[in-house]
Amino acid sequence: MYSANSLKAELNDRGWRLTPQRETILNVFQNLQKGKHLSAEDLYNLLEEQGEPISLSTIYRTVKLMARMGILRELEFAEGHKHYELNQPYPYHHHHLICVKCNKTIEFKSDSVLKIGSKTAKKSGFHLLDCQLSIHAICPQCQRSLLPT
Repeated sequence: MYSANSLKAELNDRGWRLTPQRETILNVFQNLQKGKHLSAEDLYNLLEEQGEPISLSTIYRTVKLMARMGILRELEFAEGHKHYELNQPYPYHHHHLICVKCNKTIEFKSDSVLKIGSKTAKKSGFHLLDCQLSIHAICPQCQRSLLPT
């Protein structure tokens, strides 16, 4: 799990600095309820409610940067825009089953997906930052609503 100090060190290694805004955004994701994912807009609204005036453009840049660094996971849900969550190591690593009708999202674990991703990355000389599987489907409730009456 990333701390402010480890984030600062990694940013410094890349020639960037740990700004108060980056640290605030990291803190939000570290304290986010398990299973919760935030879009950039959700994060902006949450920070505004907390009295943290960080511009939406800064939030977009920061979450993109943190996703490229492997700190955050960038998730494509059915709504058509990206959500983010803290990228946690094994055994907290998980995947998503998403209903394309109602956007209900279920998190699940699969060691085999992580093993395949890790093996494939290693074989090609890559350093694995994240391995995620998103399954898009229609949940039982939405299937029932599609049946003719």
